[in-house]
Amino acid sequence: MAAQFLGGLAAALRGRVLADVSNAAVRGPDGFPTGPLDPNTSVAEEIQRALPDTRVVKTLNTMDQRVMTDPSVLPTPPTAFLAGDDPTAKAAVSALLHDVGWHNDWLLDLGPLTAARALESSYVMLGPIIQRYGFAPFSLAIAH
Repeated sequence: MAAQFLGGLAAALRGRVLADVSNAAVRGPDGFPTGPLDPNTSVAEEIQRALPDTRVVKTLNTMDQRVMTDPSVLPTPPTAFLAGDDPTAKAAVSALLHDVGWHNDWLLDLGPLTAARALESSYVMLGPIIQRYGFAPFSLAIAH
């Protein structure tokens, strides 16, 4: 798991901001996710526990990897969710996202790092989305 690997880097990551884009899921026979690996936590929370002196922000895990660094590949503005306990760290991640093409109004702060559980749970839509559209770039988007 990511937390175990990153735990060995605790000294190097002390005081830094870490953007977690991962998902942990139970896989079905077709290889697609069927549910979260542990509904009582998230990868981001596990990383934060392993790296208490690192500021973890969950983001970009609800989209195809091509959209992460080039949101303009989609005809509809995507939404990049952020969850984390440190407002300064979320601001730093937001600035990084802006640098790679994300507009401020496409970013949605969902609050504390515990919100990463909901974000990671959304990963179960991956299978149906790929079955419907193939491996085309995709992202979740909030319309309000």
